[in-house]
Amino acid sequence: MFDSQLTFSYPLWLLVLPLPVAVYWLIPAYKTRKTAVKVPFFDTLISVLGETPSQGASQLKPSWWQRMALAFSWLCIVLALTKPMVLGEPQTRERYGRDVMVILDLSGSMAEPDFEDSSGKMITRLAAAKQVLSEFASKREGDRLGLILFGDAAFVQTPFTADLAAWQALLDQTDVAMAGQSTHLGDAIGLAIKVFEQSYSDDPEREKVAIVLTDGNDTGSFVEPIDAGKVAAVKGVRIHAIAMGDPATVGEQALDMDTLRKAADATGGETFEALNREALEQAYQKVGELEPQQYQSTTFQSKRSLHHYFMIAAVLLYLTVFSLITLRRRYLHRHVVDADHQQNQEAGHV
Repeated sequence: MFDSQLTFSYPLWLLVLPLPVAVYWLIPAYKTRKTAVKVPFFDTLISVLGETPSQGASQLKPSWWQRMALAFSWLCIVLALTKPMVLGEPQTRERYGRDVMVILDLSGSMAEPDFEDSSGKMITRLAAAKQVLSEFASKREGDRLGLILFGDAAFVQTPFTADLAAWQALLDQTDVAMAGQSTHLGDAIGLAIKVFEQSYSDDPEREKVAIVLTDGNDTGSFVEPIDAGKVAAVKGVRIHAIAMGDPATVGEQALDMDTLRKAADATGGETFEALNREALEQAYQKVGELEPQQYQSTTFQSKRSLHHYFMIAAVLLYLTVFSLITLRRRYLHRHVVDADHQQNQEAGHV
């Protein structure tokens, strides 16, 4: 207990510690009155004794153990008034202000090698997305990230977590077509809304952000992306959409920018086109500016008051002293009674 830090809530009470000494020296002692005996030879008596006459009162003087008991009791009372506190080890409470759900397209078109990495080597769209997402996640310290993958169906790859290393490891395990070849974007947005509701049904005011990354149009979702965007707006989920790939493509791989824009606009989000890695990086940088970190870290120490221990010590001291005095008086009284009884018996025998 005493390895922790000791502090006093009201240390100014320590100033009254010398008060009994000041009272002893500055205030006259209390004297008790006693019955006086009048004698005709009073003047002769005091001259013989050499005493100065005073009023019929006497000053009681405490013994050494009474002084010690009073001093200890006063010390305990003053320390109790200061309210000593023991501070525990500092603890940090972290509060994450924003949850970001990344919704990643794994349809077959994400295998197109039409992006360049930092060295100029051609890489697939998914590889480029992974690189940029890794950089994005490294700058989101304090936020909680989640990951939803979609193709023919949508599933949660990573629930919300503040462990960015674990999130990154699960992102690296993703591969093209592991969720199917199609692009069910509307269902993926609907799943994100459901995850937000299940995770924070008790905190509806929490910041909820979804980032959709896709390179094609919706191909048969049960819920249209625009309708899913409207539901997300009602649920307080803000959607930012990032479109990858060549807008000149046709068929299932064609980018439906109009649908993405309407779905994002319904929630107050933004839409970005990323035709290359640089544009993709700029899109995530812009998202980072639109959704700044809301991280709060509070350090606190547990407190435990010790004032009651000092009060207990003072009470126990008085109880102990009172008990000892009572026992001593009973013993002396019994001893006197026994002595008188013995004397009476001896006188009777005589």
